[in-house]
Amino acid sequence: MVEFSRIEIERAKKASAIIFNTFEELDFDILDHLSSTFPPCYGIGPLNLLENEYDDKSLASIKSSLWKEESECLKWLDCKPPLSVIYVNFGSITVMTRQQLIEFCWGLAKSHCSFLWIIRQDLVIDGSAALPPEFLAETRNRGMLASWCLQEEVLSHPSIGGFLTHCGWNSTIESISNGVPMICWPFFADQQPNCWCSCNKWGIAMEIDNDVKSDEVAKLVIELMNGEKGKKMRKNVIDLKNKGGKSCASPSGSSVGNLEKVINLLKTSLK
Repeated sequence: MVEFSRIEIERAKKASAIIFNTFEELDFDILDHLSSTFPPCYGIGPLNLLENEYDDKSLASIKSSLWKEESECLKWLDCKPPLSVIYVNFGSITVMTRQQLIEFCWGLAKSHCSFLWIIRQDLVIDGSAALPPEFLAETRNRGMLASWCLQEEVLSHPSIGGFLTHCGWNSTIESISNGVPMICWPFFADQQPNCWCSCNKWGIAMEIDNDVKSDEVAKLVIELMNGEKGKKMRKNVIDLKNKGGKSCASPSGSSVGNLEKVINLLKTSLK
């Protein structure tokens, strides 16, 4: 991993520019610092918002997911009140122990909140992701389980009030661009720094301890969905959502302008 990082850093130094799926109003200090060491660094995100500025149906064909998407999730959400559902998804790579899965189960049960939980069959290390029958019985009227979903559409749904996530960058920026506060359970790679920034720099998330316990899960879910801290986090993330939207709005948005700079740079280099 160290050798891989070293090689990638050396390659990056040879580039004409480096682009990031973020926006200046969120990460200006980081982009500015990186530009002092590397070639010019440009934030051209959130990409899901920038895409909306371009009426190009061919973009839909390049979207992909490693898993089958389930439209039933959206139909279920349509029946729920605004900001009443917590969305739970640990992505396509994160794994956990059987005991950690059980703790998350009973944490959600104890919170008494409605939830949409995306569970992969390979989520549990060396074991089955089957959930306890007692948990399924207790939450049958307020829980929805699926193997995958249209995450962007789920996060933009009015019934979603929070996101329990591994805090990978795609999930983080999608949550920000939809104004959804988070509970973070980072696992590896960029997830820890993403979590730190979300909790301590931007004030839009809370972190679950790695040694997850059901009581802590329940406490954080309740605070996120109904507590004063949750309200403040929601206000902060909606503010960032609005800034992200402006960054992608033509013609004066920072991300739109940065994309134009990159395009012009490429045109110049091809002459």
